Amino acid sequence: MIVDLEIICIGNELLIGKVKDTNAYYIAKQATKLGANVKRVTVIQDTIQEISSSVCEAIARKPQFIVTTGGLGPTFDDKTLQGIAKAFNRKLEVNSKALEIVKQKCLEYAKKRQLSPEIEMTPPRVKMATLPQKTEVVNNPIGTAPGVRVDAQGTVLFALPGVPVEMEAIFNETITPLIKQAVGNSMFCEWSIFVDNIMESRLAPLIDKIMSDNDGVYVKSHPIRSENKPHVELHLTIMASQEQKPAEKLVKAAKELAILIEADGGSVIEALDR
Repeated sequence: MIVDLEIICIGNELLIGKVKDTNAYYIAKQATKLGANVKRVTVIQDTIQEISSSVCEAIARKPQFIVTTGGLGPTFDDKTLQGIAKAFNRKLEVNSKALEIVKQKCLEYAKKRQLSPEIEMTPPRVKMATLPQKTEVVNNPIGTAPGVRVDAQGTVLFALPGVPVEMEAIFNETITPLIKQAVGNSMFCEWSIFVDNIMESRLAPLIDKIMSDNDGVYVKSHPIRSENKPHVELHLTIMASQEQKPAEKLVKAAKELAILIEADGGSVIEALDR
């Protein structure tokens, strides 16, 4: 079964180049390894309208999963939950479970730093517990702001914090098991061949032939800087059920490609099973 997943990364800091978006890289890599098909990564401003419209557009494409990152904190520009509420036409309300989580996290923080145990639930703190109606609180094992799960129209949306260590912890604890369950026996395999002494333009028809002869195998060429000679990585991937023996198919395709390359004057210097 093909399991589609989309990623929406939220934050002006990403769009102006202030912060490098490592979250999309992490989610895409982990989801792909689990056997999911990452169809789209969208980076948007942290405005209610942009968040709402991006979520609506993603829902309309009917992926099994949508993961958003960023915008769950206490500051004025953290507007993800407002945008999600607008997208699903739901009101925002203080979630008692989320409120207790935020309070306990603040209490733990105070104890560690020997501060007063009297925790004031200020408006910014309450904001982190103000969620759209009919949503599920998702445990954040590291940070203060909980994640959020929304089930709608056959899609499961997860809103995760933008702080990478928090996002990764929630993804691994909560989302990974769900993807594994949805994917079933499908698996992703990859293999790389590194070649010298052959231009990418000469590799193109060889790649076309391998992809035509080996159903499901995808080959992408990646030129690598080298001193005055062509050096290219050929990355082979396949997504298929275990019964189809994807690893064997990939090895077969890689060997065939290596033979074609050497017959055309190229040098296969390394093959790497990833």
